Amino acid sequence: MNNLHNQDYKKWIGELKQKVYSTQIKASIAVNKTLIEFYFFIGKSISEKENIWGSKLLKQTSRDLIAEFPDMKGFSVTNLKYCKNFYLFYSKPISQQLVDQIKISEFQEGEPKLEISQQVVDQFVQQLVTQIPWGHNILIFTKSKNINEALFYIKKTIENNWGREALALQIKSDLYNRSGKALTNFKNTLPEPLSDLAQQTLKDPYNFDFMSMTEVYVERDIENQLVNHITKFLLELGKGFAFIGQQYHLQVSGKDYYFDLMFYHTRLKCYVVIELKNTAFVPEYAGKLNFYLSAVDSLVKQDDDNPTIGILLCRDKDNIEAEFALRDIGKPMGISEFTLLEHLPDNLKSNMPTINEIEQELTKLN
Repeated sequence: MNNLHNQDYKKWIGELKQKVYSTQIKASIAVNKTLIEFYFFIGKSISEKENIWGSKLLKQTSRDLIAEFPDMKGFSVTNLKYCKNFYLFYSKPISQQLVDQIKISEFQEGEPKLEISQQVVDQFVQQLVTQIPWGHNILIFTKSKNINEALFYIKKTIENNWGREALALQIKSDLYNRSGKALTNFKNTLPEPLSDLAQQTLKDPYNFDFMSMTEVYVERDIENQLVNHITKFLLELGKGFAFIGQQYHLQVSGKDYYFDLMFYHTRLKCYVVIELKNTAFVPEYAGKLNFYLSAVDSLVKQDDDNPTIGILLCRDKDNIEAEFALRDIGKPMGISEFTLLEHLPDNLKSNMPTINEIEQELTKLN
C-alpha cells in the first residue's frame, strides 16, 4: 500500500483523471450533437406536416410526446416552436457570402472551387450548429437577421467558449456589424495574412456601456473605469488581448512619456498601444500615437514579436479626415469610436417629468 503514495502512482492517477474528464467532455459533445440534430429533424417534420394538418399540430404533438416520454424534456409547445423556427431559419436560400465562406472552409488553397449545392450548405450549417448548446442556438437564430450573422456568432461562441450570458451581451452590442470595421492602415503597414487578422480584430465602435459615467469626466476617468472593469473590457476587446499596464512609462532621450493602456495580443504576437481621447478625432492624435509605437518597437518589442499596433479610441471621427491622417503613417494603426452609457446629472433629472405627469398631460389632450 505504501507504493500507492509514490510519484509513479500520482502520475498514473493524474493521467487517469484526465482521461475521465476527456471522456466526459467527448460524451457531452456527442450528446449535444445528437440532441441538436434531433431538434432539427423535429422542426423539419413539423414544418412539413403543419401544411397538411394545420396549426393545432404543435399542441397535439406536444401532448402525445409528453404522454409517451414523461421523463424527457424538450417536448413543450414552446420548444417545439423553437425546433420549427430553427429548421425554417437555416433552410433559407443560400447567399453568395455564405457560399464564399464554405469554399474557404471546405477547400484547401489551390484546389478548384466546385459549385456549392444546397445539400453542401445544409451539411456545413448543421456541422456548426451542433457544436454549441441548444440554449445558445435559440439565442442566435432568434436574434440574428440572416444565416451569415448567425454563423458569425456560432463561430465566435466556439472560438471564445462563450457562455449564454456573454453571447447575449455580444449580440446586444451588435458585434457582427462592428467587427473589422475600424479605419486602419494595416494593408500598407503589415504583411498578409497578419494585416487581415489584425483588421478583423478591431471594431468600430467599441461599446463601453458596462461603465457608468457621470456628466463631468475626463479621459483618465474613462481609463480608470476600463481598468476597474478589466474583465468586461477584455471581453469587448476580443480574444487574444492580455493586459500589461495603465499609464505605461517610456523614457526617450532622457524624457518621460506615458501612454494610456498597453496590451499584448497573443494571436497577433505583438504589443498593442491604446490611446483614449474623450473628444472627436484630430490628425495630431495619429502623429503622437505613431511616436509611441516607434518607441515601443525600439525599447520593448523583442525580435520575434510582430510590429506594435496602435488603437486610437475617440468619441467621434470624420472618416475622410482620419483616412488622410493615416495615409502616410508608417506604423500599423487603427482609429475607432467608442460609446459610453452616460447618466443624467441629478439637477437635470429633477427637472424631467415623471411618467405620471406625462400620462396626465396626455389625458388633457384627449
